[in-house]
Amino acid sequence: MNRYRKLSLSVLAVGLVINLLIGYSVYSRETREENDAEALRRLGVMMRVMMLIRQNYVDPEAIDYQTLIYHALRGMVSQLDPHSSFLEPEEYQQMRETTEGRFGGIGIVVTMREQVLTVVSPIEDTPGSRAGLQAGDQIIAINQQSTKDMTLRDAVALMKGEPGTEVELTINRPDSDEVLEMEIVRDIIEVSSVKDERMLDDSIGYLRITQFDETTSARLGDAIKSLSDQGVQGLIVDLRNNPGGLLTAAVQVSSRFLPAGTTVVHTEGRDPDQQRSYNSRRLRPHFEKPLVILINQGSASASEIVAGSLQDNQRAVLVGTKTFGKGSVQSLISLPDGSALRLTTANYYTPGRRVIHEQGIEPDYEVELSQEQRQRLAEARRQAAEEGEFIDIDADPQLKFAFGILHGEEPAKTAASDEP
Repeated sequence: MNRYRKLSLSVLAVGLVINLLIGYSVYSRETREENDAEALRRLGVMMRVMMLIRQNYVDPEAIDYQTLIYHALRGMVSQLDPHSSFLEPEEYQQMRETTEGRFGGIGIVVTMREQVLTVVSPIEDTPGSRAGLQAGDQIIAINQQSTKDMTLRDAVALMKGEPGTEVELTINRPDSDEVLEMEIVRDIIEVSSVKDERMLDDSIGYLRITQFDETTSARLGDAIKSLSDQGVQGLIVDLRNNPGGLLTAAVQVSSRFLPAGTTVVHTEGRDPDQQRSYNSRRLRPHFEKPLVILINQGSASASEIVAGSLQDNQRAVLVGTKTFGKGSVQSLISLPDGSALRLTTANYYTPGRRVIHEQGIEPDYEVELSQEQRQRLAEARRQAAEEGEFIDIDADPQLKFAFGILHGEEPAKTAASDEP
């Protein structure tokens, strides 16, 4: 290694150490009464380890100080929970591009559940959905590489790739103890957040919300206006397999159905700024007629906020199965070198202070589907989509149940109900 390169690395190392010490200075001000000397000693141990690696590791060209510090940060944050992560500059840039609504991959949302890579939900009309992936499926191998001990970040990176290329997934389906091999062709993922708005008959309307992004509320408003012009008297909003999205979009969607100023969701965290309530706004068009929300185990995050809010405020009846239970808040903090920290800083609570995270939202009417029914329904949806048609209501027991409620049928309540 030439003298110039050594000098450059030394300058970089000094700069990173200064950043760490500045971070420690901030930390020490917040924890001065806890044990500053112990915190400083631990930080010193980390710096000592990095110096030992740089001085003694067998391949001096493989590890520089920036790489070591990035590895340390990644490991530190990954141990907190499955949703917190450290993003290097390139990863941060890719994430920002992804949130714009167009990205490459197979179209599934995944998380770590009990240290197993698990599908939260396949995104509608994507390769993952068309291949038959279901919420709750466990991905045990990617391209024959075991996901045991694999980080969420590394698993997502393996599933991404150039459009037109294949990724092989080995799936364990807990509901049926099946192990499935799937070869899925990657594609550009473009998602329309509000779909299939239509009248099911002369009085009942239907629409699906597939995710919550910056366009969702406006698209929902257009759909409500269209259905209202057709004389809708009751509405079914389908949130099944909706993995969530933006908190602001969830509040805006709820505002289409709730009086202005109604509590939509609470957040609670350590920072006083995280102790707050989000209330509905006055948005037009506003829908005030009877409402049924369809949910299932693939409904997560923002979907659970909307479902829990409308249920607690007695604005809607929920039909289906218990939701996924992803109710934590991640704050994205940009760092000076272009990297970022995605950190869990709070949890969501419904207006009635029910915990969402790892608990989920229970439906008012539980309509469970067997594995065979799910497969038949998935096939019916695929066939209907290929033919440019809407699925026959009789092929979808949960939709049929919701349709009956809006027509005045009174099915028996399940144990999930709060009513006698």
